[in-house]
Amino acid sequence: MGTPFESDPVLVEVVRNGFVESVHRGRVAITNPDGSLASSVGADFAPMYPRSANKPLQAVGMLRAGLDLDGELLALVCASHSGEAFQLDGVRHILAMSGLDEFALQMPEEWPLDQQAREDAIRMGVAKSSLAMNCSGKHAGMIRTTVLNGGDIATYRDPDHPTQLAVVQAIDDLAQEQATNLAIDGCGAPLYAISLYALARAFGRIASASDGAEQRVATAIRSYPEYVSGSRRDELELHRAIPGLMAKAGAESVYAVGLPDGRGVAIKISDGAARARPVAMAGVLQRLGFDHETLAAQASGPVLGAGERVGEIHPCKETLAELGS
Repeated sequence: MGTPFESDPVLVEVVRNGFVESVHRGRVAITNPDGSLASSVGADFAPMYPRSANKPLQAVGMLRAGLDLDGELLALVCASHSGEAFQLDGVRHILAMSGLDEFALQMPEEWPLDQQAREDAIRMGVAKSSLAMNCSGKHAGMIRTTVLNGGDIATYRDPDHPTQLAVVQAIDDLAQEQATNLAIDGCGAPLYAISLYALARAFGRIASASDGAEQRVATAIRSYPEYVSGSRRDELELHRAIPGLMAKAGAESVYAVGLPDGRGVAIKISDGAARARPVAMAGVLQRLGFDHETLAAQASGPVLGAGERVGEIHPCKETLAELGS
């Protein structure tokens, strides 16, 4: 699918004692406020799966189909949550609005993503659950949308279900590109491929919206970023560092950002390595002129030797230079 990842440039370097030990290749697309491509590196037009970076787009589709959530509950619909108690309570609330509980969720049973929440659950003898799976907010939103439209909740994941059709129509519209390569995401919901360029364009559009479903999603994410990720996540730190930013990460090291002026940024690390994702995004945002201690910290991850810092994971300067400024 798409251009071979070997053609993508080195985006992140892992340096130990001054020696480049490993590299991560990747793609970057940056869009202008009008949705045109400002700059890029790598195969920015090749189809790729945004994974959970799709969730803000999916939430727009649910809202257009009648979903009645805002605030922290809408933020949860956009979330890959950590499984912390406040997030699980929020998902229960969404389901309870329709007289349902977590057993309506058609998802794998998992431990919380957050290490502390996971250890607490194991210590207390709490079993894996669909509720704790990081996509339960999205699924709860799909179920609520289905209920409000009098649909069949037993088939809410079916790609031909009215709720899923509303979602993919919103993705097509926001990306200004037809979604392709239907697949099944890790949570069991339908997943479509779009280009990295289209993903950046969609985030810029949502982030700059002044009304409608897009504005509701952007407001929810900005107001309650801890619900979108968790209280100990790098995405939360990025939201707090740059006012007005709207960010969402996805599996296989996808990351997208929308800026309030309408610019969008999307990144895909070719090998899917999660450690390279925040490093690459921090480097790109620095290249765009943003300056904050959080960006400096995320753009220089530690490489350890005997517990001491002996190197760093950092963006490749030569590649970033190709993006301009």
